[in-house]
Order: sequence, then C-alpha cells, then structure tokens
Amino acid sequence: VAALALAPDAVPLDEFAARCPRRTALILGAEGDGLSAAAVTSADVVVRIPMAGAVDSLNVAAASAVALWALRGR
Repeated sequence: VAALALAPDAVPLDEFAARCPRRTALILGAEGDGLSAAAVTSADVVVRIPMAGAVDSLNVAAASAVALWALRGR
C-alpha cells in the first residue's frame, strides 16, 4: 500500500516506480485535507510527486493520473 502524500519521509514517485511491487494499491486523499494521519502511517510507503517551481501540490485527479502513468505496466 502506497500513500500519495506530502510528507518529509516520502520517496519520489520515480524512485518508487522503479522498485514498486507488482501488486500495489495507491491511496489518495481528498483535495484540500489530503489523507488522514492514520492513513499515511498505515501505508507501507509514502510517495510524493516531485514538482518544480513554487507548485507544491496537484489536485487529486491530476495526481492520480501522474501516479498511474508512472506505474503503468508494473
């Protein structure tokens, strides 16, 4: 189980995609509040989408599209 969240210990999506298990469940939070602390701590890994510039988050639809594209064929 991989939580897509902004967290200090989160691994970049590309690093996770290179080593992710064949069977992976992604959990994403609602826009605004994100995932609960309980959901983040219960995940096996926390993953973040690296972004350039002043952007620090994406809406949940865009984040899921980016993550699923990175994990395609796994």
